[in-house]
Amino acid sequence: MAPTTTVTTTVANNEEPFPYMRPSELGKWEAFKLEIWNPSTKQFLGRTAKSWGGIVLFYLIFYAALAAFFAVCMQGLLYCLDDHSPKWQGSQSLIGTNPGMGFRPMSRDIEQAGSLIWYSANNQTNVDYWVEILNEFSAPYYNETLKQTLMHCDYDRPIMDQKGCIVDTSKWGDCTPEKGYGYNRSRPCFFIKLNKIYGWKPEFYQDVSELPEEMPDELKEQIISINMTDRKQLNTIWISCRGENPADKETIGPIKYVSGYGLPGYYFPFKNQENYLTPVIAIQLTNATKHVLINVECRAWAKNIIYSRVKGEREGSMHLELMMD
Repeated sequence: MAPTTTVTTTVANNEEPFPYMRPSELGKWEAFKLEIWNPSTKQFLGRTAKSWGGIVLFYLIFYAALAAFFAVCMQGLLYCLDDHSPKWQGSQSLIGTNPGMGFRPMSRDIEQAGSLIWYSANNQTNVDYWVEILNEFSAPYYNETLKQTLMHCDYDRPIMDQKGCIVDTSKWGDCTPEKGYGYNRSRPCFFIKLNKIYGWKPEFYQDVSELPEEMPDELKEQIISINMTDRKQLNTIWISCRGENPADKETIGPIKYVSGYGLPGYYFPFKNQENYLTPVIAIQLTNATKHVLINVECRAWAKNIIYSRVKGEREGSMHLELMMD
């Protein structure tokens, strides 16, 4: 019988006796703790301190470079911009050189009401609605503190590049907050303005022989009268309003140009003057027919204001609708 041989295996220090043995299964909590911090490998969340240090250093450098690049781009952009005036002006700008027209009051719900002014003079809630809108619009024109930063302008003293003009509200007649802008008496007022275009200067009709044929006769007569008395007032952007369609001309009634027949030229050009007040003209319909929708069109007259109506797009004019119950 062969002798039995005993094999003795010596295990080096710090070595597992069976390195290829499947490790014992850990509970969920033990496994979770091991994922957070592994004491045998000195890893936190699966990475060593050296690995975490490399990642942090990389992102610090990356975001610092990104911030520096963004700052350089912003500085370059701001260098090209002027806080006071736009870079592109006149025909080079998107706005162009033909100012649009606007009016007030406009409904607070533009999407639903559009340009319609609809109310009943016997319904105080209706009246208050439109009066409140006009009060908000006219408030800057009555603000005494704001007026102190502006100047009194006239045809001999036009607007300055750094200082705007006071708009004379004493010429608004019945179109004032005290008189409810005429809404409670079925004599509603509305205000017309030109949209601001930086640096735009109107070209006036200095010679009555240059007046367009399509200009209303009433307005022509006013201009001819002014030409005989004070030619300086010819430096005005003239405004005319009318019923837009034949039926509207019958129902619109008399149109009263409360504050005059136009926007004085001394309010232009707009150059972003501090506290600039947009010049407006007050119009009042003194005897419009009730219970009928009336389409009103107002047009501005100057040599460089182009009038056009193509596929519903308007230039040089504005449109509103009025219905009184």
